[in-house]
Amino acid sequence: MRAAFLVGPSQLQVRETAEPVTPEDGLVLEVRACGVCGSDLRRWREGPASPKPQRESGTTPFAVIPGHEIGGIVISTGRSVSAFREGDWLAVAPDVHCGRCFYCQRGLYNLCDDLLMIGITPGCPGGLAERLALTGRMLRDGIVHRLPQGVSFEEGALAEPLSSVVACHQSLGTGLADTVVVIGAGPIGCMHIAVAKARGARVIVSQRSEPRRTLAARFGPDLIVDPGSEDLATAVRDLTDGRGAEIAICANPVAETQRLAVELVRKGGRVVLFGGLPKAEPMVTLDANRIHYGEIQIWGAFSYHPTMHELALDLLARKMVRAEDLITHRFALDDVQAAFETAGSGVGLKTMVLPQ
Repeated sequence: MRAAFLVGPSQLQVRETAEPVTPEDGLVLEVRACGVCGSDLRRWREGPASPKPQRESGTTPFAVIPGHEIGGIVISTGRSVSAFREGDWLAVAPDVHCGRCFYCQRGLYNLCDDLLMIGITPGCPGGLAERLALTGRMLRDGIVHRLPQGVSFEEGALAEPLSSVVACHQSLGTGLADTVVVIGAGPIGCMHIAVAKARGARVIVSQRSEPRRTLAARFGPDLIVDPGSEDLATAVRDLTDGRGAEIAICANPVAETQRLAVELVRKGGRVVLFGGLPKAEPMVTLDANRIHYGEIQIWGAFSYHPTMHELALDLLARKMVRAEDLITHRFALDDVQAAFETAGSGVGLKTMVLPQ
């Protein structure tokens, strides 16, 4: 079969590789759609990680097949598999928890100390391939759901990033009384707009790029601000009778926006650090006095409980989040390098690779 390998910084290579063997307790998925994620772009720019032995496979590969936002169809199952059968349409997310650590024992699976990540952990191939084997552990401790009736493979792939957004707003309890500021109108930022609006909140979005401001308008925010020519803090105060927003979400990897977010929320407000910063520069300075005297809460948001993936699929099935508003570019597997270059350019929103 053909698959895309990350072989160097900003370098993907499509080549023939061995067909996946159907695990006795697993299955083989024919991949029909795989989204390009912001974290995929970061790893693409950095190049493959140093080889590390993997408990599951015992191998030490140099290159990994990326891709962790996956929709596909089951083409074979192992003899001991009863939960799935050939012909099932599935959505697959990357997290495979251990089930034994301190966090798993408390249901905090996304914080697992021994997390295996499909398409991310070396030795664990991802969805930028024609076919993908899912082991028994992946089916048992991972995030695999059948697609609801009428949900496409592309929507199944979109459920992965949407899950983290849904989980964030579930934790925040976003509701009718809230004004939410979303800083950054990329694919994740636009999902935040859509979910916050679906929960009844008023939404202000901040985005420098004019094309992305135009795309963000599809999701119905109450106000779109260009921080290059407008003062975001003033715009937020004007819309909130001078108080500030209840919630500010940093949906980008920019440290300055995290500092700014503390200035945008009211007393008792919440700042969500949703976009991770570059590993080489993870530090940021926040106004500790404003946080202290204003009782402002700083939230970290990473990944999600497996039930959020099922909920995301339901939102897509009910068209509360519309895939046609999010997906702006599609590429064949052979054009995967162009897919990553397009996704990295910021010209659109979600980029999909269609291996078949």
